[in-house]
Amino acid sequence: MSVEFRAATLDDAGSVAEVYLRSRKELVACAPLAHPDENVRDWVRRRLIPAGGTTVAVVDGLIVGLLAVSRDHVCGWIQQLYLLPGWIGRGLGAQLLEIARGELAPPIRLYCFQCNERARRFYERRGFRAIKFSDGAGNEEKCPDVLYEWP
Repeated sequence: MSVEFRAATLDDAGSVAEVYLRSRKELVACAPLAHPDENVRDWVRRRLIPAGGTTVAVVDGLIVGLLAVSRDHVCGWIQQLYLLPGWIGRGLGAQLLEIARGELAPPIRLYCFQCNERARRFYERRGFRAIKFSDGAGNEEKCPDVLYEWP
């Protein structure tokens, strides 16, 4: 399998939105989406990709994963890391995480829904530690989450 990792372009917006929507609906059903699909597609096209920091994983011309990172005055952030459900467990998530570690200076933080056990195990196996648990009042889904930090 040959994987290309590259910066997302506006031409990728539909595929990036599809990865996000399918992953959230099929793998994180415990935290229902706060916005209709069309609003998510619009957000990807108008905000996520233009903000920069979005990398896509491409296999045979198909976008199968996405990573979005940002920085603030305190730390680096993994804003989004999603794969199409059929691509979980093939090492692509770990490769995207390594790209984030290469682009961001530590500490690196991310939020994960508490109910997303698979993602929590993924991050914990790679050295992220939970530093705060919340009841979800601060996120759009109103679903309990965990703030992780690395190192």
